[in-house]
Parts: sequence; structure tokens; C-alpha cells
Amino acid sequence: MVSPRFVEALNAQIGNEFSAHHQYVACAVHFDDLTMPQMAGFFYRQALEERDHAMMMVQYLLDTDSQVDIPGVEAPVCRFPDVVAPVQLALDQEKRVTEQINGLLRIAREEFDFASEQFMQWFIKEQVEEVATMTDLLAIVTRNAGDLEDIEGYVEREAAAEGADPTAPRAAGAAEG
Repeated sequence: MVSPRFVEALNAQIGNEFSAHHQYVACAVHFDDLTMPQMAGFFYRQALEERDHAMMMVQYLLDTDSQVDIPGVEAPVCRFPDVVAPVQLALDQEKRVTEQINGLLRIAREEFDFASEQFMQWFIKEQVEEVATMTDLLAIVTRNAGDLEDIEGYVEREAAAEGADPTAPRAAGAAEG
């Protein structure tokens, strides 16, 4: 049985993930407006990934016969002064999400909720990757703020190396198979 304390915290995290989704859409729109299709595409993909994280959490709660409460989210930051600011915001957001995910794991451990602890392991690994990706992107964008083609080229090369993670939990509403 899933700990009620964990269920409450995971429902809150679902809201955090949807909030991250909205923020990444706003970042993508900023880059779309600058006619930077690679950066826009990167942030649109990040937005979908955050939505999927929320839906993985929804599916876990459904699978464990726990209450699902989808919280509302605040409006994202939509205006940025340059190409660096949205990436800095994204890195800060990923660091905050890492703290939130670590907090969920801590609750599962304190509650001796072993299934929830195991579920959170994938998210721990994912956050290490997300922070590393945003840290690298911030370095590139900061160094090349005056050369948008260099930024676009970097993102295009990195996107070509991405692949689906077969160890990811199933997201609610996702096709099986």
C-alpha cells in the first residue's frame, strides 16, 4: 500500500511537472519567435517530456489504487531579454525539480514505502541527465550568445544523439507496446 503522505506529495509533484511543461512551452515560443527552430524544438520536446513525467506519476497512482488530484499551475515566465535567460531559468527549474524528486524519495523511505521508493529511482536518474543537459546548454548559449547559428548547430547535433529510454515508467494515456 502506498503511503498517504507519499500520495499527497506525488500529487503535488504532478502539478510541478505540469508547471515545468508550461514553462518549457513558453521557452520554446521565445525561441520560435527568434526564428531558432532547433532551440524551439528542443524546448518543445522538453515540454512533452515534463508532461510525460506528470502522466507517469498519474499512472503510478492509478496502478496503486491511490487518489489522483491534478493541481492547478501558475502562469509561466513568457518574456525573456535574450537567448541566455530562458536556458538559465530552465537550469534553475531542473535543479528545483531535482530537490523535489529527492524529497519524494525521502518520504518514501521514511514511510517504508518500498514500491514508491523503487518508482522514484528512474526519476532520480532522469534528473541527473536533465541538470547535465541544461548545464551544458547554458555554457554553449552563454559562450555563443552572439552567434545564433552556432547555438542552433550544437542543439541539432545533440538532438540527433537522443533516443527513447526503454526503462521509463509508462505514462497514463500512452499506447502500450
